Amino acid sequence: MSILMEKERNFLIHPSYILMFLLLAGITSLFLGFSGAYLYNRIQQEIPPIELPSLFYFNTLILIASSIVLKWAKQAYLNDNTRNYKIALLVTLVLTICFLISQIFAWQQLQASDIFVNYNNMASYMYLISGLHFAHVVAGIPFLVIFVVNAVRKMKSPVSVLIYFSDLKKKRRLDLFNIYWHFLDGLWIYLVLFFLINYLIQ
Repeated sequence: MSILMEKERNFLIHPSYILMFLLLAGITSLFLGFSGAYLYNRIQQEIPPIELPSLFYFNTLILIASSIVLKWAKQAYLNDNTRNYKIALLVTLVLTICFLISQIFAWQQLQASDIFVNYNNMASYMYLISGLHFAHVVAGIPFLVIFVVNAVRKMKSPVSVLIYFSDLKKKRRLDLFNIYWHFLDGLWIYLVLFFLINYLIQ
């Protein structure tokens, strides 16, 4: 055990962080590629962009709030504050579910205006790009649920709390999840601004 811990300390950058940054680089390339394709189709085919449903802006506030609360969870972890840590994780999970539900309603707003995925290329890209972001949020939920379940199950007595907060692997996983979640938040803000600017400068 001591040898493993010593090896852990010898990492300049832990491999988990390298893998995370490679993952985020891949996701960034994917969305930049679709953004470029959106612009290319818009310019080449002279198709007017679609106005964003109002719920897209509301969803931005939800995601920002989830990032703030998740940062609070990390701070509570560092401060060994069991109560705030559990509350922050639960609130983050609730906000995430609210975002997903609200995003479904946002697509229904588009459909209520007779803008379906096959309406034109701009509509197709809007559904595709926002749908991909939706999928990446869904992909993060199991990890968030694991954090919540572990916090509830393993933080009952002073000893279990001490063991939980002193676990370097749990701290690293929380760091990695924070990086991923804040990235998704920033990515969503970029997408909303991208669609908004395209609509305003048509």
